[in-house]
Amino acid sequence: MSLRPVNRIISARPTMEGAGVRLHRAFGFGETTEFDPFLLFDDFRGDTPTDYQAGFPWHPHRGIETITYVLAGTVEHADSLGNKGLLGAGDVQWMTAGSGIMHHEMPQGDPAGRMHGFQLWANLPAHLKMTRPRYQDIQAKDIPSIIDDDGTAARVIVGDFWGKSGPVEGIAADPSYVDISVPPGKKKRIKIDTRRNAFAYVFAGSGTFRDASEPFGVLTEKADDSIVRESTGNRSLVVFGNGDEIVVQAGDEGIRFLLASGQPFEEPVAWYGPIVMNTKEEVHQAITDLRQGTFIRKSA
Repeated sequence: MSLRPVNRIISARPTMEGAGVRLHRAFGFGETTEFDPFLLFDDFRGDTPTDYQAGFPWHPHRGIETITYVLAGTVEHADSLGNKGLLGAGDVQWMTAGSGIMHHEMPQGDPAGRMHGFQLWANLPAHLKMTRPRYQDIQAKDIPSIIDDDGTAARVIVGDFWGKSGPVEGIAADPSYVDISVPPGKKKRIKIDTRRNAFAYVFAGSGTFRDASEPFGVLTEKADDSIVRESTGNRSLVVFGNGDEIVVQAGDEGIRFLLASGQPFEEPVAWYGPIVMNTKEEVHQAITDLRQGTFIRKSA
């Protein structure tokens, strides 16, 4: 076994998106090599409706997949193809934008006014950029849960993990996306395919992602670009190097994190906001399609 080193830890940065939603972005809209095949990760949470109620009005996507995971509150969604739905606590939506879609997402808080969810963007390889759009809406009850002997719990959204398979299927990067909770003081070793890039996003509790022989804490990049040595806590993105397993040591409150890994495509990436293609020419064509009203290809 080879332990994956922690290359760096990044504190998610406060960001405003949509019509005024306050969220924290762990990565996105920049160099994507170390996250390939993933493109962006947002943590949107708030205790008051003013943090999120403006939502994400109608906007386009092409060339990517968006994965929305809701922990508290609801997210109402609709799109240009006539699809509508409501995501509740524990639900997941995996949307393949493919050739192009217009949609909106409107968060609503729970009875106490709280909203919490995550959105992960996954890239599509060149040969699937213009595939037909599709949705996979997964209810909480259909996501398999596992509790290990030491009390570690996992919800498997996609991929194979500890003998369970997530309900999301047919994803080009063959990713793994798991919600993991490790009890207070426990140490857990978790295997990850050596061919995959991997990261963990901590959203509750604290701990470290080092072996017991390593110093407590790691170098952490803060939002103001200063660097400190500390344990991994809330809204921390842990970027792993190469290896076939990680080790997490939970702190006094335990630790809960999302663990994502995927096979990199190693293809060029051309960005224009929610449109991600392989070349600038393809991006320009998408913009032209938007202006000319030909962005949605119902027969794609």
